[in-house]
Amino acid sequence: MELTILSRRPSQQRRLPLWLKRPLPAGDFAHTVRVVEESGVATVCQEARCPNLSECWSKRHATFMILGDKCTRRCHYCAVATARPDPPAADEPDRLAEAVARLNLRHVVITAVARDDLADEGAGHFARCVTAIHGRCSTTTVEVLPADFHARRECIQALCEAGPELYNHNLEMVERLTPRIRPQGKYRRSLEVLRTVKEIAPQIMTKSGVMVGLGETIEELHRSFEDLRGAGCDVLTVGQYLQPTLDRHAPVARYYTPDEFERLGEYARGLGFVSVASGPFVRSSYNAAEVFEESRRRVPKRFLETGPASVLCQTAVWQDSSDRLTEVRRSELRETG
Repeated sequence: MELTILSRRPSQQRRLPLWLKRPLPAGDFAHTVRVVEESGVATVCQEARCPNLSECWSKRHATFMILGDKCTRRCHYCAVATARPDPPAADEPDRLAEAVARLNLRHVVITAVARDDLADEGAGHFARCVTAIHGRCSTTTVEVLPADFHARRECIQALCEAGPELYNHNLEMVERLTPRIRPQGKYRRSLEVLRTVKEIAPQIMTKSGVMVGLGETIEELHRSFEDLRGAGCDVLTVGQYLQPTLDRHAPVARYYTPDEFERLGEYARGLGFVSVASGPFVRSSYNAAEVFEESRRRVPKRFLETGPASVLCQTAVWQDSSDRLTEVRRSELRETG
């Protein structure tokens, strides 16, 4: 009797390197699950299949995603469903604020699906969520991570007027890859969003994230970092792209090593970002509280105070994470009253 050996079909997905393995849930994971479920507010941790979910939820950290779990855009790197969204829930800001209080978050990241179907693209609802959190949790700092609002100044202004401590908008990838992988977004438009935030509210820190592993070159990444600094971006995150599904998302071109992430971080810090987080598991909201607090320590307090201000661009000195003095360009606030 002969045995027929069937050849195993090679996997279409690249095998994850050892440095991309994650621990099993521990700590307060179950508590976070319970609070999230009872709030009825979606999380990007679940909807985008974030690899850091077990670690973050074990620490009672969660990134909430408002305005539903259906996006009006289809990006070829994102696991969030594309469909006709439901109307915004009027009680979502209060439910969100209650969840933040129950998790005892000192810093919370609020993101949202793109809502191109709404007249203000969800900016007003986003602002009400920020206001509700500040009202319920007076010591909690709020980081917002909205879509681009098509760079509409009135939408960006509505959100800025709610007073988030940090405005995050991701560039996502290098310019060459944007039309193919992020077809409804525009590279230059995302830069304009960050620039507009600084024009409207220079006291608000700005932040952006870039994924690697989609087929870009190191030179293209350097250029994107430079473009972000030119738009006044204060904080940068750089992380590895991971393919959510085999058949519906862009493939991983390659996995960057931890040493490569370190070199990318060093280059970015040399450009004068207030803070840079660069590593395989880094995401916009990963360790966001620590990144924000580190950034705030490096910025002179007078430049974070709210109030009427105009922007004067001049040369100054910041201290980077290697305790080196780096000459960079920054925005100085000048009282207009």
